[in-house]
Amino acid sequence: MDSGMLWFDNDPKMDLISKVKKAVDYYREKYGSEPNACFVHPSMLPDTKLNAGPVIVRTNHTVLPNHFWIGTQNDPLAA
Repeated sequence: MDSGMLWFDNDPKMDLISKVKKAVDYYREKYGSEPNACFVHPSMLPDTKLNAGPVIVRTNHTVLPNHFWIGTQNDPLAA
């Protein structure tokens, strides 16, 4: 990740895509740019990758459950 923020969301009523979109909206408002990458704990994502609009969601063991490491990455497909 070239630039990013950590976001926490443990709302059991929201699905993963909705949580990522909420984090994207906050990131856009706070930093004035579009994120393109998001890392989550593997327990949150059944597959290894998911597209949430322009944001590619991937797993990373260093991210705690219910946390989202979201931001910009030159190559969003890189680990």
